[in-house]
Amino acid sequence: MSKEKNNQTETTWIGAGIFAAFLASLCCITPVVALVAGVSGVAATFSWIEPFRPYIIGLTLLLLGYAWYRKLKPNWDPDCACEENPSFLNSKSFLGIVTVVAALLISFPYYSTIFTSKPDQKVIYVQKDQVETVSFNIEGMTCAGCESAVLSAAHGVEGVLEASASYENQNAVVKFNKEKTTVPTIIEAINKTGFIASESAKIN
Repeated sequence: MSKEKNNQTETTWIGAGIFAAFLASLCCITPVVALVAGVSGVAATFSWIEPFRPYIIGLTLLLLGYAWYRKLKPNWDPDCACEENPSFLNSKSFLGIVTVVAALLISFPYYSTIFTSKPDQKVIYVQKDQVETVSFNIEGMTCAGCESAVLSAAHGVEGVLEASASYENQNAVVKFNKEKTTVPTIIEAINKTGFIASESAKIN
C-alpha cells in the first residue's frame, strides 16, 4: 500500500471514530448547549439516540482500536515508503489527542452538570394552604443535562418554589404556589424544552 493511501485510510478510521463518539453523546450535549444558549426548545431533539448509545460507543471503541492497531503494528510492506517523521495528522500524538477527546465526549453525561448553573435559592414565605406539590411524568430525559433543562424550565415559572427531576425515574416533582401558577402552566413550560410532561399525582 502506498504511503498516501495508507495515511488516507488511517485518517478515515480516526475521523469515523471521533464522529461516532460525538454522535454517542449528542443526546446529552444538546440539552446543555440549549440551556446555556437560551434555546431550550431544542433540548430533547436528539433524545431518540439514547437507546442506540451503547452500540455507538462500541463502534467508537472498535474504530479507534483499529486505528491504534494500524498505527502500532510493524510495517513489513517493502512497497510502503513510510515516513519516519509523519505529518501531525498521521502521528501517534494526533491519534492520542483524538482518543482523549472521544473519551471526554463519551463520558460527557457524567460531568455535564458543571456547565449548568443551579437556580438561585430565594426565601419566599407562603401560607401552607397555598402550596401544592405535584409529580410529573417527563418523557425523553436521558441524562443529568436533561434534568437541568427541565429544572430550568420549571423554575422559570412564576410561583414555583422548589423543583427536582430524575432522568432515571423519568419524572419531576414541583412545589408551587397555586395562587400564582397552575399545573397546566408548568406542563406547558416543560414541554417548550422538547420533553413531554404530564401530571402524575398530587403529593399533598
